[in-house]
Amino acid sequence: MPLSRGPRFASGLDTGTTGAIGASALALFLSTFVNRIDRKGRVSVPAPFRTVLAAQTFPGVIAFPSFVVSAIEASGIDRIERLSAGIDQFDPFSDEHDAFAISILADSHQLSFDSEGRIMLPDLLREHGGITDQAAFVGRGRTFQIWEPEAFQGYQEDARKRAREGRATLRLDSGSGGAQTA
Repeated sequence: MPLSRGPRFASGLDTGTTGAIGASALALFLSTFVNRIDRKGRVSVPAPFRTVLAAQTFPGVIAFPSFVVSAIEASGIDRIERLSAGIDQFDPFSDEHDAFAISILADSHQLSFDSEGRIMLPDLLREHGGITDQAAFVGRGRTFQIWEPEAFQGYQEDARKRAREGRATLRLDSGSGGAQTA
């Protein structure tokens, strides 16, 4: 069954989540939303995601091609600033610094919201994700990804299998920033 518009799992069952929690430093992008892309390449960012993003210093989306999967990595500017600071921890002339700076920062696009809460997805990003007429906004906690909906369904099925197999390794955070052991 194809993903449908709104906060739903690939099964089509309503998750009952709001999509994002608050507009603070602890805000999370939750759920999966599928929205149409218009002929000009504009797509509406889910309202709960916009709420979180609008509270940041740049009211829009920062997006770059994932170097792990065929999707678009996306977040607010605050997350990219933290990634940039992490990249700066490498020796500035090291291969690691160069690889991450080029793969993340040089490929990032600042996508402003229009008056209707839409962003223009650049052709480069759409081509990387194989995205044509619909985009799946996939919450991943502090970040989200933008996928071609059918490609995401396949990836989600594989991820659920890996999660079942590795479920004993998941630990809850103690609330102090470190993981609990049991």
